[in-house]
Amino acid sequence: MASEESVSTADQWVGKSVPRKEDKRHLAGASNFVADIRLPRMADVAFVRSPTAHGRISSIEKPEEHADRIFLLTDLQPLHPISGGPEMATFRNAAYPPLADEKVLFVGQAVAMCIGCSRAVAEDIAETVFVDIEELESVMDAVGALEDGAPKLHEEWPDNSFVDATISEGDIASVADAPVKIRRRLKMNRQATNPLETRGVVAYFDHRLDELVVYTSSQGPHVMRHGLSLALGMAEHRIRVVAPDVGGGFGGKNRLMPEEIALAALALKVDHPVRWIEDRNEHLTASVHAREHHYDLTLYAREDGEVLGIEGTVHVDAGAYALWPSGPFMETSMAARNLPGSYRVRHLQIETHTSATNKPPIGPYRGVARPGACFAIERMIDELADELGLEPVEVRRRNLVGPELMPYRTAGGLRLDNGDYPQALSQALGMVDLPALRERQHRGEPDGRKLGIGFAIYTEQSGHGTAEWVKRKSRVVPGFETATIRMLPDGTVHLLVGIQSHGQGLETSLAQIAAQELGLDPSAILVRHGDTALSPQGFGTFASRSIVFSGGAVAKASRALARKIKSIGAHLLQVPLDQVIVRGGAVHCGGANVAMKEIARAANIRPEMLPAGLGPGLDVTETYEPPESGGVFSYGVHAVTLLVHPVTGVTEIIDYVVVEDCGTLVNPMIVDGQIIGGVAQGIGTALYEEIPYSENGQPLATTFGDYMMPCASEIPAFRIKHRVTPAESTEFGVKGMGEGGAIAPPAAIANALNDAFRGSGAKFLETPMTPRRVSDAVAGARAGEQAA
Repeated sequence: MASEESVSTADQWVGKSVPRKEDKRHLAGASNFVADIRLPRMADVAFVRSPTAHGRISSIEKPEEHADRIFLLTDLQPLHPISGGPEMATFRNAAYPPLADEKVLFVGQAVAMCIGCSRAVAEDIAETVFVDIEELESVMDAVGALEDGAPKLHEEWPDNSFVDATISEGDIASVADAPVKIRRRLKMNRQATNPLETRGVVAYFDHRLDELVVYTSSQGPHVMRHGLSLALGMAEHRIRVVAPDVGGGFGGKNRLMPEEIALAALALKVDHPVRWIEDRNEHLTASVHAREHHYDLTLYAREDGEVLGIEGTVHVDAGAYALWPSGPFMETSMAARNLPGSYRVRHLQIETHTSATNKPPIGPYRGVARPGACFAIERMIDELADELGLEPVEVRRRNLVGPELMPYRTAGGLRLDNGDYPQALSQALGMVDLPALRERQHRGEPDGRKLGIGFAIYTEQSGHGTAEWVKRKSRVVPGFETATIRMLPDGTVHLLVGIQSHGQGLETSLAQIAAQELGLDPSAILVRHGDTALSPQGFGTFASRSIVFSGGAVAKASRALARKIKSIGAHLLQVPLDQVIVRGGAVHCGGANVAMKEIARAANIRPEMLPAGLGPGLDVTETYEPPESGGVFSYGVHAVTLLVHPVTGVTEIIDYVVVEDCGTLVNPMIVDGQIIGGVAQGIGTALYEEIPYSENGQPLATTFGDYMMPCASEIPAFRIKHRVTPAESTEFGVKGMGEGGAIAPPAAIANALNDAFRGSGAKFLETPMTPRRVSDAVAGARAGEQAA
């Protein structure tokens, strides 16, 4: 926590809605994204991509007139395959080659790369390359992929499973005779991450500094440098990775992708800058995919609605390869471990299967498995309420973990640290006025639409440190973050961090933390990140970790710097150290003060003015490692009110309420923005976004003409309320919250649709709940009634 003796209450920047520092350059068009980089002699790259989902490459023919501008995997050697996934014997690795060599495993896989003076010229050259592929039978279903006789993607494997595991707690057999049993099959379909800025790479070799420079739109440049070092066989000090402005990532820019390795290797061969900017078709067909989960669950309960246990299987469609560094393993593990959600489930038995299919690899996407787990458990709670004829809110209330049980270890092995889940539910319930909505439901809508109200409760783990990542057998253990803070001779500050801001407002939030500890205005603090030649070692921004980890490191470094500033200030004021405070850009003792710039001047350019025994300079580096408690948990309740037409299936959200608790809010305005952005993406998962495939592996949504995303007209106004339960183990009591907004919407919206057609037999167990799926569910239920 902030030191009371080091800063006055007049400098309480944590908790203020300070306008974002980043917005000035973005609104002025002064940002610098990868696509904005222009270098002398730079050539553009276009990839030749497989039109076949599964096949052996018989030959690749280069036209003679373009042979020197077409590159295959053999032309980029030496390269070293790097395996993604956990370091565990039972996980089968499938290294993702920069360019396919012997086989192609999905439509869109890169086979060759071509360079030209422009992207158009490079694409024209790519059109002349002929790839002869002997087509093989495709594997397109995560469950069917594991059946006997299914074609194998990786011929050295016994089947198409990356890994199988069981998550077990309690004794599920002891509740097998429970009076209430509900079995449901649920599915969350595949989607893309779709940041506003697609991926991009610019690479060249700097002969003056003897280093390979790679500009890339990435969430973690230090980790990407390590991966490139492994793949290229180069010492890390000869590789500089720079992530300039990054236009969104959401997890899709947090893995080392084949194009990044290929561009880096190509730059070493051609000795001039090369650039590749992913187009939207490439993004939809060959970039990181996400979300494809299959659940087959049985819920056991008492007749009063108390949930006793959950049993079943989880299949995750991981695609063809394991992305470096973590691979797809954590998806199934996190889905199973998070299945109990915020409820007192004592018995859990979940078999998990991570399947290889002829689709692009899946990777992390905002929420990572938890949207699927939340969808599954929250839908099961509503199905239980239907079975028992109870109000869904009441079933939730009877099963929620209460504050008196905190910290609470769930059946999935997660430690919920603190909070009041029942009170958050009550607050959301009060905001929607459920009795009035039930009365409106009873009256009916004049246009024939149905009114539905749905609730979903989520938990969001953040700030988990070394022990948690070691438990997951991670190849890279992101157990700490580093911050370097440096006061310049005029009293202004450079703050260097290892995380990467790509829309979260971290430059503002971190400046607020430093400003509070130093008694400065945030405008005096310049935050720099994203350059391995400048930033201290860090692991980047993902897993709702940055405000806990990087914020903690910034707080520690700023506090250490403040102590030295106070020592110098006390010496210049000729007063005891314990009588001074920092406030308003100065060190004060009673009515006397010395300005920060005078202290900085003494420390940096007039060392004779320093007290004896105190070295010159105002430069501090600190690391932050959270306590090994399994992290901290934000949580919240989403309540959705919608109208849906039973014939067209068109859904309109008319009210969206969020009650959330992410501990101390560093910048409430930024927190609200993160919630709104996350919910918007969750609405996309719930109602719009999907990449379906044909039986032979052809993607059926390859442009925005086929891939639906919510636009401004589909995003409702939000009503947000904050509860504040500070974490007990973090600086300032903060908790991560970047992913929470995206976790609950699919469940809440599905429950609202279920509520709209309650009693009709229509079921909503698959995302996205498109108009066709909704109308088919309603029509199918009516047909069933008529047949009966």
